[in-house]
This record gives sequence, C-alpha cells and structure tokens, in this order.
Amino acid sequence: MRAISAVGEEQRRRPSSVAGERHGGRAEARRVPASSAAGVGDRLPRDSLSANDVIASPVGTVSSNHARDLSFVGRVHLLRTLGLGLGFLCVASVLRLHEDSLGWWILLVAHGLAWPHAAWLLAMRSADPRRAELRNLMVDSALGGVWIAVMQFNLLPSVLLATMLSVDKVSVGGPSLLARTSGLLVAGCVVTSAALGVPIDIATPMSVIVACMPFLVAYPLAISFVTYSLARKLAQQNRRLDELGRTDGLTRLDNRRQGFASAETELARHRRTGRPAVLAILDVDRFKETNDRYGHPTGDEVLCGVADTLRRCCRAVDVVARYGGDEFLLVFSETDLRGAEVAAKRIRQQLDALTFENAPDLRCTVSIGAAEANHETTNIGAWIQRADAALYRAKDAGRDRFMGAAPLATS
Repeated sequence: MRAISAVGEEQRRRPSSVAGERHGGRAEARRVPASSAAGVGDRLPRDSLSANDVIASPVGTVSSNHARDLSFVGRVHLLRTLGLGLGFLCVASVLRLHEDSLGWWILLVAHGLAWPHAAWLLAMRSADPRRAELRNLMVDSALGGVWIAVMQFNLLPSVLLATMLSVDKVSVGGPSLLARTSGLLVAGCVVTSAALGVPIDIATPMSVIVACMPFLVAYPLAISFVTYSLARKLAQQNRRLDELGRTDGLTRLDNRRQGFASAETELARHRRTGRPAVLAILDVDRFKETNDRYGHPTGDEVLCGVADTLRRCCRAVDVVARYGGDEFLLVFSETDLRGAEVAAKRIRQQLDALTFENAPDLRCTVSIGAAEANHETTNIGAWIQRADAALYRAKDAGRDRFMGAAPLATS
C-alpha cells in the first residue's frame, strides 16, 4: 500500500513587538488597493522558526520518512505472509495431483512459509526499506510465474495466483509497477515452462477448487481491510491539515486567512440582506513592553488569555480570529456599532480582571477600532481600513478604549 505522509505538528508562532507585527503584518493589508484587498485573505500566516528548528527540520523529515517506510514494509509483510500461506494450499493441491517430486515440495515450503519473513528481514535491515521492499515484490512476481509453469497452467490456481499478484502491485505502485512486475511474471513462467518441456494441463478438479477457496475469499478481504484502514487515516490527516490551515497555532483561534474568509462571507450576507454587521480590530496595549519586561512566554500567556476571553464573550455566530502578532479580528453579525460597543465593553472588563502566573502585577488592556458595514463597504479591504483607522484613533486617544469609525466616538 502507499505509505501515507505523517502530519507534523504545527509550529507555534512567537509574538513579535507591536511595531514589528502591526506594521510588518497587518499594515501590509492597508497598503493593498481596495480593488484587490480581498486577495489578502488567501495568504497563510508564516510562523517564525528558531535556529534549532531550522537545523533539526531535515533530520526530523528523514526520520519521519524512514518510519513511514518501515510501516509500509510491515503492512506488506502481513499481506505477503497471508497471501503466500494461502497460495501454498493452491500450489500444493496441484503438486499432489501431479505427484511431483520432493524437490518441488521443499521449494514450495521454502517459498510459502520462509520467504515472507526473509523478505521482511531484508527490507528492515536495508538503508532504504521501501526500495528493498519493491525489489521483494518483483521477486514475488517472478516466483509466481515459476509456480504457474510448475502447475502446468492449471486454470483456476494459475489465474488466481496471477490475479492476486497483480492486485498487490497495483495497490502498492499503480500501473507502472504492475507493468514491470508483469514482465517478470511472464518471464519466470516462460523460462520455467520451457525448462520443463512446456507441460500443459488446464483441467481443475474439485480438490484443487476447494484448496483455492481460502485464497480466493480471504486474501481480497485482507487487502480491502488494509485499504479501508489507510483510507481512514488519510481522511483523518486531511481533516487535520484542514484544521491546521484554518487555525492559529498558539491561540487555537481561526487564523488570518480563515478570519478574512469569514469576514468576506459576512460582508456578502450584509450586501444581500442589508442586515447589520460590524468588523473590529482589537490590539493588545503595550504588548512590546510586556514581552521586553516579562519575556515571550508571558507574552504568549497574554495572547492565549485574550483569545479565551474573546471565545467567552463572543457569540457562536461571531467571527473571532488572530489577525497577526498582538491583534485580533472580530466580526459581529446582526449587530450595529452600538451593539459592538457593548460587546467591546464586556470584553475589556473581563480582560481587565485577568491575572497571569508569572506576572501578577500585569494588567491587560486593549484598544478596539470598529466599523459597521454600509453601502460604501465594497470589499473586505475597505472594511478593514475603516476599522484600522478607528483603532489608530483609539490608540492616539490614550489606548484602553473602543472607537467606532462612525462620527460618534465613545470611551
């Protein structure tokens, strides 16, 4: 079976200073022309890597790939052990029918019972387990061709053996591997048959049919179970990748990209129905000073505390996302500017009550700029620019306050 890529753990973003994050990250959106600002939401946040992360990453990738290769070898070993064990019965019934010599029986026992484990050891001890296992699969096909000739092309076991070997190759390497191994199967069959004088006996008596039944039933079921297991793992990993693509690694809120997409959806709903909606940008006051005085772990604790507070204070229909650095994006659905101000007051009160284990004297305050969608809000970029301008006014007025983009401004 194809090995499925493991999903790495998402690296956590380290907060930067207010000046660095705000003016390097969010201000970038303000420089985008209104006509193209919607495209900003397609950008994924870029997490910072430490020097140790950069150095260790190639090693971790190699180790992960090797582990997946060993898992692949293990799966093939289980299927090979089952397949050759059941195939042993098919070939043995034909050898008994033809009263073949002891030498063929010894070879059959070695191939059916010993080869699966020998192939597993060869692959596990190889520097490249996957490549070694692919070589083993080619050997399987060549030996399968040998046994078809030894059985004198007895119809049912020969077709069954060739079919199951082909299913193996398609499930592992697709048509390309099937083409390569089919050539080996045909070559093994032709050479062996020629060496034996081209004996042919296609008649399949009932004793051989009965001996083939376990192989015919059990082996396809085993492959189906393995395929189902891999499909489930793939679906789980796809869901995990989707979550990682939408979620901020530190706060577990929606990330910038997902926040922009949700805001676009809310703006489209407003244009379609005329129902109110407010977009707000929340900025943690003096966050750079917090990082400088208490350290980045405390800064992370502050950001997580803000995120938890926003989850508690906002409704399920509202959008809560990390915008970048020390800023958060909020979209209040079915709410006008005064309603957003009430929500902002509730948020600020709860944030003011937060305490931090490593900084008991630290007080968390935020500045919030908000803009209500109207007929002039043609795209998400224009909406953000209006809320951004209100945020700057709030900070210029002394921070720790809510400021709306409408003429009315309240503290």
